[in-house]
Amino acid sequence: MPSSGLGSSRQALAAYGHLTGGEDGPRRHFNLTDITQGTLCGSASAVHCGALRKANMAAACSRTLCKVGRTFLETPAAARFGTVSFLLGNAGARGSNRGFSSGGPGFRSKLVSSMQAGGGRILGCAFLLGGGLGLYQTLKLSLQEHLAQEDRKVSGGALKMILYQYKTCPFCSKVRAFLDYYGLPYDIVEVNPVMRQEIKWSAYRKVPILMVDSELQLNDSSVIISSLRTLMLSKEKSLSDIIRCYPEMKAVNDRGKEVTEYNNKYWLMLSEAQNAVVYPTKGMQKEEMKWRQWADDWLVHLISPNVYRTTGEALASFDYIVREGKFGAVEGFFAKYVGAAAMFIISKRLKSRHNLQDDVRQDLYKAVNDWVAAIGKNRKFMGGDQPNLADLAVFGVLRVMEGLQAFDDMMENTKVKHWYRRMEKATLNHDGRA
Repeated sequence: MPSSGLGSSRQALAAYGHLTGGEDGPRRHFNLTDITQGTLCGSASAVHCGALRKANMAAACSRTLCKVGRTFLETPAAARFGTVSFLLGNAGARGSNRGFSSGGPGFRSKLVSSMQAGGGRILGCAFLLGGGLGLYQTLKLSLQEHLAQEDRKVSGGALKMILYQYKTCPFCSKVRAFLDYYGLPYDIVEVNPVMRQEIKWSAYRKVPILMVDSELQLNDSSVIISSLRTLMLSKEKSLSDIIRCYPEMKAVNDRGKEVTEYNNKYWLMLSEAQNAVVYPTKGMQKEEMKWRQWADDWLVHLISPNVYRTTGEALASFDYIVREGKFGAVEGFFAKYVGAAAMFIISKRLKSRHNLQDDVRQDLYKAVNDWVAAIGKNRKFMGGDQPNLADLAVFGVLRVMEGLQAFDDMMENTKVKHWYRRMEKATLNHDGRA
């Protein structure tokens, strides 16, 4: 789903009351962190190699210390004392070169004399103790790596994902529908639409934002969905490599505002062989891309004019938004009453901007029926027996109206009900996980 954004006070209202999110609003430039290959897609192998190197180093040091300790305990006293003198001499020389020597020849001779009094065995025991502690650390590192590997096996090597969102934003809802359908584990951070403190660390000031393994930031709902789906189908690529296939492009829209678009955002970056498996029938890929774009460019713009169609519907919509969103008591009060009044006025402007009919319900009904007609009578979903990315996009957009009058009217006056209930079941059951 496209990301939503905030700018002026009117855009702020749109963010927490608009229900259309804000991916169509002005965007600020954000450069993705350059992650080396293997950090994400190959995170398991990278972590494994790093831990293995640490364990090997610890083991090697431990073995060396143990050998030195045994040498001190097992060799004759004269040879042992000679060795001590040699080591101390070298240490003293190195210390003098570095300016850290605290002894000198007199100090070394006294220490050698103490070794002759039985200190050699003490030194040998010290080396053995050091080696033992090293072995303990080696075992500890190995155990930690083993447990980490077991965790990765249980989770299927899943990426750690955090979704920053507004619950009532259709673009965020699109991403959730995708993640839920494929059974991808993720955490949610609900962003306060007014202060946005939860994303103050980000130069990109819209939602959804998806953080992957705490290192890679994905913006724009359609880019998030396309890149993750590509990763699922193309295991040999890392996510950092895939995301470079969706470069940012700056442009000025028809209202004179700078916007950021992403090239290729409806494409999956697959090989010809993979593409043939995913889209076995001619025209399937173009159909999916067409309707994904339709959901972003047209369907989403029908939401606000319909949920804020009357003052009563505007109040009900903001009551739902405040209830589901992250607002303080004072913020919630002003959001409900001031926001509802403002969005009622803004929705009229949106109706004019998008050339909607006086009765905006008719545009919603027509759009939904066009979608159902495109699926046809012989398919459960546009993807056939299972939903494709277009199904998930349209479902995600429509779902944000649940509980509102516009949703009830849509279900009663269009043919979308059976498809919608099938989508609802498929996402709840994580059918795409199989």
